[in-house]
Amino acid sequence: MQQIVTVNIRRSLSGTSATTSVSEIRVILLGNSLSERTAVANFLLEVPLFSREEEPDCTPIRGLFNDKEVVLINTPDVLHPNMSEHKLTAFIENCVRLCSPGPHVFLLVLQPEDFTEEHNLWLRRVLKLFGDRPFDHSLVLLSTPKTKASHFMEKNKLHPSLKDLIKMCDYRFLWRKNLEHPQLFTHLVQIFKENNGEHVRCKAGDC
Repeated sequence: MQQIVTVNIRRSLSGTSATTSVSEIRVILLGNSLSERTAVANFLLEVPLFSREEEPDCTPIRGLFNDKEVVLINTPDVLHPNMSEHKLTAFIENCVRLCSPGPHVFLLVLQPEDFTEEHNLWLRRVLKLFGDRPFDHSLVLLSTPKTKASHFMEKNKLHPSLKDLIKMCDYRFLWRKNLEHPQLFTHLVQIFKENNGEHVRCKAGDC
């Protein structure tokens, strides 16, 4: 049986009461870049547990933050269009089992300059296979652009594929540039609270 690894996240949200009603937040990372997903997972946990070279096996990592718990699942590359339906279904079933009874938040780690309409459609399809109202539980996290061109961020926020996905997520998105750990955690908590603490309910017949 796969075990949950536990680590201590020592920093706290001093001066904030946003997490008083939260005991556990279950988060699934999705995205089209292994290195970016890994970097975000390690940033959130504040411990370099994930390797940028090794494909993650969906082992849940349980971190402690301000006396609250976050269960994090870093996923393998499921946004590849050549992935078979059977393999994708098995992946989703495994994710739901490992974060039973279901995830609270999908953290979508995306690269603006590489995100295509194909990625958009495939990511939306994967999210919908998880169950009901997945976009109400999603936060888009955009990596710092590789290019230094002026106004790049503003231009790419309006890129059709990204704009469409961000709109589906009720305009919940963050840029990784200058992002601080408490800020990201606070946004995860906010999504938890907006959904009244309810998790995504995966229908057995669909996944």
